[in-house]
Amino acid sequence: MDPTSHKNLHQLLHQITQSPYGQSIIIHFKPISFPLIFFFLFLFFLISLKLLSTKSPEIKNLPPSPLQLPIIGNLHQFGSLPHRSLACLSEKYGPLMLLKLGRTPTLIVSSSKLAKEVMKSHDIIFSSRSQNTAAKSLLYGCHDVAFASYGEHWRQAKKLCVLELLSPNRVEYFQYIRDEEVGKLVERIGGESSGVINLNQLLVSTSNHIVGRCVLGEKFKEENDGFGEVTRKAMVLLTRFCVGDAFPWFGWIDVLRGFRAELKACFETLDKLFEKVIDERREKLKMGDDNNGFYDEKDFVGIMLKLQQQDALHYHFTMEDIKAILLDMFVGGTDTTATGLEWTMAELMRNPTIMKKVQE
Repeated sequence: MDPTSHKNLHQLLHQITQSPYGQSIIIHFKPISFPLIFFFLFLFFLISLKLLSTKSPEIKNLPPSPLQLPIIGNLHQFGSLPHRSLACLSEKYGPLMLLKLGRTPTLIVSSSKLAKEVMKSHDIIFSSRSQNTAAKSLLYGCHDVAFASYGEHWRQAKKLCVLELLSPNRVEYFQYIRDEEVGKLVERIGGESSGVINLNQLLVSTSNHIVGRCVLGEKFKEENDGFGEVTRKAMVLLTRFCVGDAFPWFGWIDVLRGFRAELKACFETLDKLFEKVIDERREKLKMGDDNNGFYDEKDFVGIMLKLQQQDALHYHFTMEDIKAILLDMFVGGTDTTATGLEWTMAELMRNPTIMKKVQE
């Protein structure tokens, strides 16, 4: 640039900065421009990431799918009642459709015939459940039954639960526990002075005590050590939305909103409670249980530890595996049972004729 042009440019800039309009332009431009630049750079980064992650076009025989938006996929098509949103979408796109929930492709099956194909004819293909952040944190890396990947560990863990807790013989053995706890429930309902009761709270408490005594033994009857509260907290966390599961790039949001801290606190509480129960059972196995040196308590945790001690299991279960399976039994047998009973009572109240038949 020649000296004359440089001088003219300098004079022009000086005139702009000295004028009131020029000062206004400069003052307002500085704070706004950088956020805008950052926003467009961030948007460009996301679009580039999306394009780079997209593979070369292939001919795939995929089910029908609604229009997907970048990054969020089909999440924008879910309302406050997801089951109704899915019903509306299935009416338009058919009983088998593919949705993308963030980055997760999800197959939606909405007919009994196709559900049978998925669950029975192709059960091995669809047998493994998606392992979310909460399950990995609370269930010792998904070493349980519900979230473990299909394989030898899952088969042996399921076999152990079925034979030692859910078999007809074991269910019959625990009948006295169910009778006692249901009797207490009836007494509590009958003793309520007011006409309105919180049935959900009573059913959850009863289910929790039944499962607790079957899984952890009679000590749970005397002092449950807060198992009911913390297992219900675990159930809530397992079903809560995690940003990192749908959008891995934004996993740091879960840290900021405290979700990771909640998972850590809940896990530490559960681990301490299970550790306490397991240590007590180990001591009883060593000393006997005042029964001529023979330990004969038939709760689930006692049986698992006894089989492990006698090397009678066909698969090596670590302490973490046992703790994860114990949590499965609590979460799977408490809230789900109480919810089912609550809905049953609601339907009976809506149908007085059927209610009368049940009472008779």
